[in-house]
Amino acid sequence: MSIFEDTAPKSSRPRPLRVAVLGCSGSIGTQTLDVCRQHADKVQVVALSANTSTDKLVAAAREFGVGHVAVADDSRVHDPILDELPHGCQTAFGPDAVVELAQLPEVDCVVCAVVGAAGISAGYAALKAQKVLAYANKESIVVGGDLLMPLARPGRLIPVDSEHSAIFQCLVGERTSDIHCLWLTCSGGPFYGRTREELAHVTAADALAHPTWSMGSKITIDSATLMNKGLEVIEAHHLFEVPIDSVRVLVQRQSRIHSMVEFADGVVKAQLGPSDMRIPIQYALSYPERWDTPSPRVDWCQEAPVTFGEADQQTFGCLALAREAGRTGGTLPCAMNAANEVANAAFRAGECGFLDIEHVVREVMDHTKVEPVQSLRQLADVDAQARSQARSVLSGMSR
Repeated sequence: MSIFEDTAPKSSRPRPLRVAVLGCSGSIGTQTLDVCRQHADKVQVVALSANTSTDKLVAAAREFGVGHVAVADDSRVHDPILDELPHGCQTAFGPDAVVELAQLPEVDCVVCAVVGAAGISAGYAALKAQKVLAYANKESIVVGGDLLMPLARPGRLIPVDSEHSAIFQCLVGERTSDIHCLWLTCSGGPFYGRTREELAHVTAADALAHPTWSMGSKITIDSATLMNKGLEVIEAHHLFEVPIDSVRVLVQRQSRIHSMVEFADGVVKAQLGPSDMRIPIQYALSYPERWDTPSPRVDWCQEAPVTFGEADQQTFGCLALAREAGRTGGTLPCAMNAANEVANAAFRAGECGFLDIEHVVREVMDHTKVEPVQSLRQLADVDAQARSQARSVLSGMSR
């Protein structure tokens, strides 16, 4: 099912829009709360979740006066800070509690900012409950797009990734059948232009120094390996119903052009703006309206020229692996994503080298039996098996 309206979109969002922010303590979650803070007349935060950061969860719950919170890590049940939640706030623990927030009758819109594959169950539940889903969890689309996209009613799943928000905005009023290709832009990360020999010696601190975006540590490492862009290629394939090879990756170092759509007649639409994630977050909440900007405006007369380049899939092999997984489909993207999450964490912990991330992902992909996607349970099993295989590969490398 297409995520686009069949006709020109009309405003049908309730006012105030009652929002659940899942993953409220992370980078996207805190920026979502900043947007909600700026537009308190339009948005009401009614539910929040966090994984382990109960201090940040309680602070946000008190500020916004929410009635429901969930802590994914149930070992935090006795955290003293939870005693400071607002009076009458209902508290639940464990991954299922986060999913239940996405189904609450008093929630109109779910902002899913949970990191990694863990967000798929909440996204699935939100779509099943016919909520508006502002999705900042690309891994869920990569892993379970075959299950999620058939549930996505027009105008009810709005991507939050800056690139996919840009493509979504370029396609408003257009027909997806007229798409020639999507130009998915990419800053190139901190290692643009490096050789593989140079990459063999970079550290996690080097990789976390992203040139233009402020993001969480996992996604910042993914941006350095270009795995993040590979995941976004698969995400775009599902969201916009285009073949994997119709999604082109374009290096745009200044991060001013957030992505482009090229149509059958040769016309190209691009979305430009500041490098500020609050803008696509806000658009997901306001669609089809536009609210006052949360970010300083760009003075285009003072901007340096924008430049373009080609992503180097030979040097940054994770992008090529993601494309391969996307073309194959089935459960392979799930296994690939799980292996990457394990290897990414190992690199951040100093347990493997930068290029070892690619090696681990390749090994797991090569040993994955690919099957059609059938259920969330099946994907959970594939994810667990791939993680186990990835840890075995890492263990063998350290001997």
